[in-house]
Amino acid sequence: GRALAEADCLPGLALCSTAVRARRTWELAAAQWGTPPPVRHDPRLYHAGVPELLDVVRDTPAEVETLLLIGHNPGLEDLVLTLAGDGLDDTLDRVRAKFPTSAIAVLSWRGAAWRDLAPGAALLTSVTVPRGGRR
Repeated sequence: GRALAEADCLPGLALCSTAVRARRTWELAAAQWGTPPPVRHDPRLYHAGVPELLDVVRDTPAEVETLLLIGHNPGLEDLVLTLAGDGLDDTLDRVRAKFPTSAIAVLSWRGAAWRDLAPGAALLTSVTVPRGGRR
């Protein structure tokens, strides 16, 4: 939560796996913000692969500009690599090498609607591992 606040990257909505560890991660992150965004605990995020994760993201309401996913690997790592058509600096290479627990990938996308999000359409702008610093 602190890393996202410092990067001025606060979400409009958080989608969180129903797993206890994911819920705890959400609680710790949300405690860092004065007013946390709404959260939806979605069982589809648990053990999800890219197709399921894309379905969840594409269901995001149009008014949400910034979305936070709290889930599990290897699904989230695969999703980042699927969505990122390009990355700033060496961000893509770093995700390919290792996307550890607590990693935060920030993707920028200029699409019209979440339902239109497609593989390769996003730019990976940063990768942060809060427990180990910015990568």
